[in-house]
Amino acid sequence: MHLKHSPDAPTAEEIAFDEFLKVDIRIGTIVAAEEFPEARNPAYKLRIDFGQAIGEKKSCAQIVTNYPIDELPGRQVAAVVNFPPRQIGPAISEVLTLGFADGEGEVVMFAPDVKVPNGSRLF
Repeated sequence: MHLKHSPDAPTAEEIAFDEFLKVDIRIGTIVAAEEFPEARNPAYKLRIDFGQAIGEKKSCAQIVTNYPIDELPGRQVAAVVNFPPRQIGPAISEVLTLGFADGEGEVVMFAPDVKVPNGSRLF
């Protein structure tokens, strides 16, 4: 397990509240998931619907250990929607899907426990 993902990792550098507000975290619903065999680490390519204002965005997510691909469509997830797109191998990731490390260091996606409208912003 990487120390940065460990529950024992030290807290990050202190930031001002205004800096936090610059990070736009929204809820979206996964509409499609596909295998991503070209990825260096096992991953899926996701298409996530963030509602009318943002639309559908692509994300590459290393979530294969905890999520069978056929169970992903329809699941709501949180993602940062205002980072610049990143090239991940041959794919473009337009949003950063958020998660936490489980006891084995594998990703567990961050999502609301009650369905909320796509595009809802974290506050």
